[in-house]
Amino acid sequence: MAHKRKAEDDAPPSVPPPTKQRVSSVASFSYPSLSSSPAKIPPFQRPAQLLTFSYNAEHVLEFNDSAMRYFVEPPRGADLGFRYDKWIKRPEERGRLDGLLTAWSKFKKSLRPSDSSCSTVSVPNINVMTWRGIMTKILVAPYDEMDGWELNVMLVNGTFYLEEHLSNAKLKDKDAMTPRNRLQSYYGYAFESYCTSSQPGGRESRASDLQDAPGWGGDVNTNVQWCSVVKTKLGDRRIVIGGEVDCVRDSYCGSTDNFVELKTSLSIRNASDEARFEKKLLKFYFQSFLLGVPEIMVGFRKPNGQLTTVQSFRTVEIPRLVRGKPGKWDPSICLEWGDRFLTFLQNTVQSSSGREVWRVTFEPKVGVAAEMLSDVEVVDVVNGEERVGFLPRWYWDEVSV
Repeated sequence: MAHKRKAEDDAPPSVPPPTKQRVSSVASFSYPSLSSSPAKIPPFQRPAQLLTFSYNAEHVLEFNDSAMRYFVEPPRGADLGFRYDKWIKRPEERGRLDGLLTAWSKFKKSLRPSDSSCSTVSVPNINVMTWRGIMTKILVAPYDEMDGWELNVMLVNGTFYLEEHLSNAKLKDKDAMTPRNRLQSYYGYAFESYCTSSQPGGRESRASDLQDAPGWGGDVNTNVQWCSVVKTKLGDRRIVIGGEVDCVRDSYCGSTDNFVELKTSLSIRNASDEARFEKKLLKFYFQSFLLGVPEIMVGFRKPNGQLTTVQSFRTVEIPRLVRGKPGKWDPSICLEWGDRFLTFLQNTVQSSSGREVWRVTFEPKVGVAAEMLSDVEVVDVVNGEERVGFLPRWYWDEVSV
C-alpha cells in the first residue's frame, strides 16, 4: 500500500516550488489498419510462472497461496445478486505497481544462493514490467472504439515500467458508479463465489441463514486476491506481467496449466447479442493469453442477475470461433500493434536519470502520443507518497544502485 508522507517530510520552505513546464515536443504513432493481417507477426512466448502471492481480507500482501480458490460447478439458476448488501468493495486507487515490484524483488533475491561459495544465478534483463490489465489495454487498442487511456511510463536501467494514470478526479468518477452499474459489477464477483471453494471439489461450511443459496462460496470481499507473476516475450522484448487469477481446476501444481478465468455476460438471445459477445471475447482472450490461463468459464445471465447457462472456452481456440463473424477480430493485428507500441516507447522515451516520467495517451481511432511530464506534473503523480516518480522509494533505491 502507498504511504503518505508527513508534511514535514516535503521539501523545506527554502526550496522554491518546481516551475519547469511540460516538454513541448509530442511524439506519436498512428492507428493500425484493420483490413488485413500484418505481413509479419511478432512471436509471443508462452508465459512461465515465476511466483504467486495473496492479498488478505485487509488487502495486505502475503507470499503464500491463502487466497487461492478451486473451481466447482455453479448451480444453474443461481441468484447473482445474493448477499449484495454484504459486499466489501475495495475503494478505487491509483494503479500502482507496488505489489508486482515487491514480488519481483523477492524473486530476484531467491536467485541468490544462501551459500556464498556458490555462484549467483544471473537475473534476466527485463524490458517491460507491468500489470496484465495494462498489457491487455495496449493489445486490444486497435479494436477499442470508445475508451481511451493514459499511462505513466518510466525507464530505469533499461526496463520500462508502465502504470495506469488515474487522477484523483478519475478515481472519484470510478467510485461514483450508478446503482445499476454497481449491481452489474457485483454479478461478476458473485459468479466467482458460486464457482469457487477453498477446498478442491468442496464447499464452504455456511451459517444456516445462507442455506437458501445452494453453492454459495462465501461473501464477496474484493480486497482478497490471488496473483500470479509470469515472464514472457513479445518479439524480442522480455516482459514481466502480474495479474489476478480467479481459481484453479482440480489441483495446483505450481504452473499456470490449471488456471481458470471466470467471466459473466448477458444471455445470447439474437444475432446482435452474439456479435456483442464475440467482441467481448477479444478482451477475454488477451486477459487469459497474457497470463497463460488455458480456460475461460463464462456464466450467462438474465438482466435480473439469474444465472442461466455456463460455457467453457479454451483460450487458444477463441480466435477461431470469431473468424469470419460480424464481431470478428484478428489477434495478429493486436500483437503486431503491441510490438510497434513497445518499439515506439523504446524510440521515444528518454531518461537521463531514470527519474523522468512520461505520459502516454491512447485515443481511439487516432493512435498514441507521448510526452515527458514537467516537474509540477510529476509531483501530482507522486501524490505525496514515498516515491521517485511512481516507483516506491525502496524499489528505486534497490534498482538504482
